[in-house]
This record gives sequence, C-alpha cells and structure tokens, in this order.
Amino acid sequence: MTPLPDGYRTVAVPHDRKTEFLAVDHLAFAFEPDEKTSEIVPDTLEWDRTAGVERPDGTLGGVHGSFDFDLPVPGGEVPCSGLTFVGVRPDERRRGLLSAMIDFHFARSLERGEPVSALFAAEMAIYGRFGYGSASDDVRLKMPRGAALRDVPGSDALTVRIDTADMERHRDLVQSVNAAAGAGRPGWIVRASDAHRRSRLADPPAWRDGGEPLRIVAVHDESGDPRAYALLRRKETWGDAGPCYPVTVRDSAAVDAAAAHRLWSFVLDLDLTSEVTTNMLPVDDRLLSLLVDRRGAQPRLTDNLWVRLLDLPVALAARRYSAPVDVVLEVDDARLPANAGRWRLATTDEGADGWAAEVSRTDDEPDVRVDVRELGAAYLGGRSLAAYADAGLVTELTPGTLRPTAAAFSWPLAPLCPWVF
Repeated sequence: MTPLPDGYRTVAVPHDRKTEFLAVDHLAFAFEPDEKTSEIVPDTLEWDRTAGVERPDGTLGGVHGSFDFDLPVPGGEVPCSGLTFVGVRPDERRRGLLSAMIDFHFARSLERGEPVSALFAAEMAIYGRFGYGSASDDVRLKMPRGAALRDVPGSDALTVRIDTADMERHRDLVQSVNAAAGAGRPGWIVRASDAHRRSRLADPPAWRDGGEPLRIVAVHDESGDPRAYALLRRKETWGDAGPCYPVTVRDSAAVDAAAAHRLWSFVLDLDLTSEVTTNMLPVDDRLLSLLVDRRGAQPRLTDNLWVRLLDLPVALAARRYSAPVDVVLEVDDARLPANAGRWRLATTDEGADGWAAEVSRTDDEPDVRVDVRELGAAYLGGRSLAAYADAGLVTELTPGTLRPTAAAFSWPLAPLCPWVF
C-alpha cells in the first residue's frame, strides 16, 4: 500500500458524510450544481462503496467511489468495480493521496470478488501508471441536416413518435431498447440501478444551455414495440439565412439496421435544424456504414472505457477467445504482484460464443511478455497485442506466437460503454 503523510489515513465514507464527500469532488472538478439541479438528478453513488483519505484534522482530502457492475466481455460477462468520483483537493495534490486511494480501491474490489475494474478517465495521462489500459474508443459525428443514408429494407414499415422525455414514462422503453441493442457487445454496461436509469432521463434547466427540454424520438414496429430511440435537444439559433438550429443527441440505441435507419433518417431531417451531433457511438456503428458521405459527418474519435485486471487468471478465464491458442504470457504488474509472472493461457472447448480458456501458473519459458496495462487494453477485444508489439510495448519472445495470440484476443464487435459513469 502507498504510504500517506503522517496523520493521514484511508477510510470508508458513509452516507452521513455525503455533503463533505461531494464538496471535495466539486472542488477537485471546479463545479458546483445548483440546488434545483441536485433535487432533479438522482444520487447514483453506492454509499457502501465510497471511500477517501482523511486528513489529521478529520476532514477529507480526497474521495472516490465505485459501482457494482457486470462488465460484458467477449462471450460473457465478469463482475466489475466501476471506479468513479475520484477527486483530490487542489491543496493536497502530489502527496500520494490518489495512489493510496487506488490501492484501497484495488484491495476492496478483490475482497468483493471483482476481478476487473473499469473507469472513464478525465485525463488520459493519469491511470496508465496504475495499470489501467485504454480498452475502447468511441466516435461522435457532426452531420449536416439531410445527410444521405443508404437504403435498408424494412425501414419504411417502422413508425416514429417524438415526445418530451419523462423519467417515469420512458425509463423502461429506453432501458429495454438499450439492453437489446448492446447484447453481445463488450463493454456495454447496462444501467442496473433505478437511480442510474432515472439519471439518463434527468433534464434540469442548468443542463439545457438555452435549448429546449429533452425530447425522445422513439421508433416502433407494426406491433407497437419499441425498436430504437434517441434522446435529443434542439437549440433555437438564427443566422443571416434563417434558422440553423443545432441538434444534440444525448443517447441513442437501435436493435437492428432497419430501426437505426428509420431513427437517423428522422433525426437528420427535423425542421429548422442545420446539423446533428451524435452521442458516443462504437467505432463500427451501423450509422458509419449507412452514411453515403462519411467524411461529411466529421467523425471525432476519443478514448472510451479503461480496464484494469485485478485478478488476472479469473479475468482471462471469464472471457472467450476468437481462435484457439496455447501461449505462455510473462506479465509485469508492479502494483499487484500476485498478477506478475508466467501464466499459461490455453483454450479448451469451442462454443457458440467462442473458445473457452484455462489460465494457470507455469514455469515454462514465456512466449510473449506483456504489461498488465496492455493486457487490460486488449481484454475487451478492441486493441491488438500485435499493434502494441509494433509500438514496442509488447515483446514476442518465441517467434510465431504473437500473431495467433493477438488473433485470439480480438473480437468481431468493437467494445463500447455507451454512458460515462
């Protein structure tokens, strides 16, 4: 465990210290929600999973929390500790508080039987040194009104309804479509708690930036069942040539290509509007294939989910692999020595969801040397161990073993977590 300055200690932070906990987080991130916003937006924190560093005077110098998630991985899912609300007071930086909190988070996650941790990084430079790897990207598009899409059979048979978004009326529709749309995609964490489901539809005036109330566009089939949705906002804007309203999509999902085509055809042709900015989409999203002019959509790529393997053999055995492989990995892990050393990863049976694998300690000579950071980055199938080797971050020790290993870790669907936690 990382030593703290004299008189400092890591502690659990219960609900009765909520005001102090949030004050540290607000100070660290330089924001303060107004009272009305706090009343509208649900409290999503799990107060039996919040912690921090207490200073000698008993006040908090740093805080963090985690969520109890099931993380979809290639061919299955694994218990995951979703690290969140990490903040250190500006006057307590560079004193080891973050390192101590990360160690505390790792220890508590392992005690709860969570072999993987995941997070969204406010700054990319922070979490790699703790063994988190950037495991997925997302793409956001800025499309002009009327952007043309390729035809998809069945789209014309679907109907569209637009309404003002409401937590109670639309929570189940959004949840069911979102879960169905992400089935089988690594990283697609569903909002399991009621607070998280409600927060998706929260719409305090402070979040609107002068735009309209949050709207929901829902696509239905002939039976009336929902097949797609988009949560969006238009903002009244006028230029010399007339109306040029921007449309900002907060969240969207579609269960199939026809539903996606019908949804985006509608959103891309709203009256008065000039451009549509999407939410986070997977890098292989259907919309990218349907656009006639992808360049005109101005795609912007950014990092999405970061993954840290806490219990390496359990984590690697929990996922499935795209090809058979038998490889000895020499793993470096400076922060969790139990993960370091030589591990044999050998696939066994092939099923409909890929190849299962057994992971065990071995004294055999290693084939591939890899740091736990790059192993976490490749864990969801969206990063290539061969590409990391090309960058000098993974070493092939036995010629001819890297390529099949990289192929086994790959996955047909690009990973994505569709919301920031």
